[in-house]
This record gives sequence, C-alpha cells and structure tokens, in this order.
Amino acid sequence: MFLQNAILKRMHDKNPVKVALIGAGKFGSMFLSQVPSTNGLEVSVIADLKPENAIKACKNVGWNDDLIKKTKFVDQGVEAIKLDEVDVVIESTGFPAAGIEHARQAFQHGKHIVMVNVEADVLAGAALVKEAKSAGVIYSMAYGDQPALTAEIVEWARASGFHVTSAGKGTRYQPIYHKSTPSTVWDYYGLTHEDAHKAGMNPKMFNSFLDGTKSALEMAAIANACELEVPTNGLLFPPCGMDDLAEILKPKNFGGLLEKNGQVEVVSSLERDGRPVFKDLRWGVFAVLQAPNDYAASCFKQYGMNTDNTGQFSAMYKPFHLIGMELNISIFSAALLNQATGQTQTFTGDVVATTKRNLKKGEILDGEGGETVWGKLVPSKTSLSTGALPIGLAHGIKLKNDVKENEIMKWTDVDFSSNDPAISYRKSMENDFKFLLD
Repeated sequence: MFLQNAILKRMHDKNPVKVALIGAGKFGSMFLSQVPSTNGLEVSVIADLKPENAIKACKNVGWNDDLIKKTKFVDQGVEAIKLDEVDVVIESTGFPAAGIEHARQAFQHGKHIVMVNVEADVLAGAALVKEAKSAGVIYSMAYGDQPALTAEIVEWARASGFHVTSAGKGTRYQPIYHKSTPSTVWDYYGLTHEDAHKAGMNPKMFNSFLDGTKSALEMAAIANACELEVPTNGLLFPPCGMDDLAEILKPKNFGGLLEKNGQVEVVSSLERDGRPVFKDLRWGVFAVLQAPNDYAASCFKQYGMNTDNTGQFSAMYKPFHLIGMELNISIFSAALLNQATGQTQTFTGDVVATTKRNLKKGEILDGEGGETVWGKLVPSKTSLSTGALPIGLAHGIKLKNDVKENEIMKWTDVDFSSNDPAISYRKSMENDFKFLLD
C-alpha cells in the first residue's frame, strides 16, 4: 500500500496531484471517467483542438457541472503545460510530432509526463528520456496500456530471479490484415460502416490496431523499456492461447518458435483458418519464464502453473487491460514516488514504414493506419543500417521514387525537410545510436 499511503498523505495535506490532460479522445475519456471517484487527484486543465469536444467527453463519462466548471479547457497543449499548478502532464494525442513537442515543453517547465502516445515514444523515446533526466522530471509509460503492463510482469519476473524468455501481448491477427485500409477495416471487424460511424469509431485508428502497426509499436516500446530483443524480420503473430504460451513462445532449440531467448512477440486470437484460439489472450499481456534450476521447475508444477513439455518454462499473464481507467497508477507514481511505470532504456527495436501496395512517385504517405503503409517491427540496427523511414514520420510526406509493394521505405524514397522539428529530433537520436552499426 506504499502508493496509497502516499496518496493519503497528500489528501491529509489538502494538496492533490494536479494533472493536465492533452487529448480527450477514447484513452483520455477512460481516464476522465475515474477522476470523480479518485482521491488525491485533480484535473486542472484539459487541452484539445476542439475544447467543446473535451467538455462533451467529460459529460459523457459522468462529470457533474461543478467539476466541469472547476476545470480549464484550452485548445493548445503548450498552454496547459505552462500552468504553474500542474504537476503531471498526460500526452494522449496519438500524433508523434505533437507528442515530442509536448514532452519537451513539459521538461522545460519542470513537469512530469505520462506518454500515452506510444508512437512518439518509439520514434524518439531514448532521446526524450535523456532530456527528462537532465530536467529532473519523470518520463513514463502509461499504466493501463499494454507496454507498461507487460513491463510490470517482466520486472516481477526478473526481480523474482527468473529469466524472461519472451514477453508481449495478444491481438486479433490474420496475414491479410497487413493490407487493410480505412475503407476495408470494418469488414474485418464484422461491422457495417454505418454502425462504426454511429459509434464514433475512427477507421484509421482501428485500422492501425488491425494492420499490425500498433502491435509493432507496442512491442518496440516493450523491447526498448525491458532491454529485450526483437525478431529479425517482423513479428510472427503465432496463434496461441493462455495454456500454450510456455510451449510455443520459447526458443527454437527448446522446441518453440523464437529465434532468441529473450525477445518480444505478439500472439493471435485467431487460428490461420479463422477459427478462434482456445482461451485466447486478445486483450491481455504475458511473459514466459524460464526456471533457473530444477527445484524452481518442480515448483511450477507443484503450484499448478502451465508449463511446456520440459517443465522448465512457464508463463505469467494478465488476461485484460483497462487502458485509461488504470492511468492513475502512472500519475501517482510519477508525482509521489518519482518513479516511472515503464520507461525507454535503450534503442533495441524500431518500427518502419512498409508499403501496402505499389506506390508511385509524387504520392503522399498517410501514415499509421492509412491506405499506403503499415508499421513493421525490426531491430534498430537494421533500421539504421538501411536508412529505413520510421512509421511515425510517414505521414504527409511526398514520395521521390516509385516503391514496390511489401518494401520497407527509406529516407531516400521521400522528400523531407531536415528543419522539421520531429524529423530533426529523430535524426539526432539516430546519430546518438550509430554505435549499433559498429
């Protein structure tokens, strides 16, 4: 109860943790739904490009009029960050360039930041963490999202003396999904376009979940935070249920699928023929453990854990995650304990733009979840050595060359400006990691 005790002290001192939320979309709304019932926390300001939508979101999740009146609503994230009373900034826009800018503004103003924006974290997380440490503030993954929850299991396993063989999450996957576009996505989800529109579902966002981009981003974030390896040529997405994690997600030399002993992977909730996987982990996270000795392996069996056929490997998993409804753990950890709930440590994995179809010179890339490219997970060494274009920068940028279907795009394929702040920041980080190529 160390966190709860710290919260109680702030309540006793009548000094709640004050938060600025940037981006009142689905994640932000889920966080906001918990605010009225959370002791020791106060949302001072909400920034959204359309403040009226943020007010509507607060009403939709149950805020009363008094709480809404006490809260500032602005249309610029920087304006929210500058407020003196703010302790913690939540960056929930989903736009990489905005995430980088807001994080750097938070550092300049001495504010902790919880980076819900995994796109920004994968694009430039190592540089952002370095800058946050120089500023004496916390830069943290968002508890409730799958990377932070996976990192928590990895930390538990390592602190308990186990080797982590693999870690990751579940999702809905079929190979054809890599070609999905915003115009086809609802067919794969079994929804009509009308029903999706009525529900306010963003086709591009949901397509990024489906076409493999979001999975790649989250696995890169986990690899970079937990110093795990990534597959050489992209995620495998093997069909796998909770009972079979230890059997399937172990190294090849032990009879599993992994090329390395200590890497990230995503399991599919669908068999390749479309049948549902038994006891799937579509909404959950996991880590596969390797027993350090025969006695530990025997304890796996004695205490009812699922193991592989050798008894040496077992798995710990969490079958669900509540996304923004769990975010308070990150906020309180940063403000009260000066601790991050997951944080980039290195640059092991990268996510690169990969073509969905033949692209022609002069076309404009439409980024994550769009019509033109999807994000593929590769080792950062591969990304740097080939000059690959990060998925986080593959938006609104013009092609200089024709590029064939299924090709990883390169910086040399696009017309970019080195003066663009996000591109400049990423290029600077790449220079810091050139030692990977030695």
